[in-house]
Amino acid sequence: MKQLLLCLPLLTALTAAAQVPMPAPAQSKPILLVGGNLHVGNGTVVPDAAVAFDKGRITYAGAQSGFAQRAGYEVIDVKGQEVYPGLILPNTTLGLTEVESIRATVDEQEVGMMNPNVRSLIAYNTDSDIIPTVRTNGVLLAQITPRGGMLSGQSSIVQLDAWNWQDAAVRPDDGLHLNWPAMVLKLSSAEDEKAVERRTKERQTQLRDLEAMLTEAAAYKSLPAGHRENLRLSALSGIFDGSKTLFIHADYGKEIVEAVSFAKRLGAQKVAVVGARDAWMMLDFLKQHDIAVVLSRTHALPRRPGDDYDLPYKLPNILQQAGIRYCLDYEGSMETAGSRNLAFIAGTSAGFGLTPEQALTAVTLSPARILGIDKDYGSLETGKSATLVVSSGDLLDMRTNNITHAYIDGRAFSSENKQLYLNRKFKSKYSMP
Repeated sequence: MKQLLLCLPLLTALTAAAQVPMPAPAQSKPILLVGGNLHVGNGTVVPDAAVAFDKGRITYAGAQSGFAQRAGYEVIDVKGQEVYPGLILPNTTLGLTEVESIRATVDEQEVGMMNPNVRSLIAYNTDSDIIPTVRTNGVLLAQITPRGGMLSGQSSIVQLDAWNWQDAAVRPDDGLHLNWPAMVLKLSSAEDEKAVERRTKERQTQLRDLEAMLTEAAAYKSLPAGHRENLRLSALSGIFDGSKTLFIHADYGKEIVEAVSFAKRLGAQKVAVVGARDAWMMLDFLKQHDIAVVLSRTHALPRRPGDDYDLPYKLPNILQQAGIRYCLDYEGSMETAGSRNLAFIAGTSAGFGLTPEQALTAVTLSPARILGIDKDYGSLETGKSATLVVSSGDLLDMRTNNITHAYIDGRAFSSENKQLYLNRKFKSKYSMP
């Protein structure tokens, strides 16, 4: 019994160390970072820079020689280090999924095909063990996105250091997510023609139902005030006045053309394509209709045997050269846990045509613009949120990514996470006497 009582404090300490860190309090005093190389996020790099922020907002970002007033600031020397905006992760189930193989920890989709009224924000779990591991690599904001069905529901943008979803919300219900029905192709030479015909009719029925709902939602929006609210139709209203973006998940070129034409015909004001692995075939179409692209699966094999082996890696540069608005996300196997690799996806793109600053913009300012939060986030400029990271090396290179300071809205949060704790634990196992 005495041995057990002696062990209890140690067990308590180990358990506490493995918990999600407590959210940081609001910034209490002005902070000044000096001497680092400032990567603004818009393509500009300022060597030997100064970044000052107070009450969560940037008061100065530029050459150190241009900022003489240091009185009252807590000065932090980051000489020789790199200062970056916090990375922004679009189209993710972070906080909705914990262990993908355990159904009880997965809350990313609702039953049914048409769920425009579903709000991912209220299911967002700020106590997820995965969130701190994602922050460790520089991802500080995310678009929490539902999955499943045809109309999955509404995504929301959150910052990744909060007590609850209310505190986390940066832009609630920023857009609706539509999974475009896949084209009907004959699966094999042995497939019965009737089976193909049946799948074709099912797809046509789905599209008719979708058009009927969107048409009804457009009519509902024009009703006078005071009518009884229809949650499904009111959730769709924002796509007709531009207050919400319609995110269409589609990969094949024909699907992209079909889906965008469909949405525009029915009056959607802001449309973005998510996935878009065939975007290189649709450059003129995307440019003509000013369609933003949230590019997925950059770390992937080519879709077709005849494609260039490096097509997924160089696709961001193809979009860049064509003048298409785009950003990068992480979608693939182990999607939620793999979100921490967002910086390295951008780094791969930098090795296949993009400049390092263009690659950085693809995970900072570009997603901020597409998600409608660029007034406050995405770049380090005077007046914007002090959401930034400092790395001793290149943030986009997994060999040198090493964050030494990190702030969300000026709050210096803990970089501790469960994986770091386990690393220390088992490294010490063989060093114990």
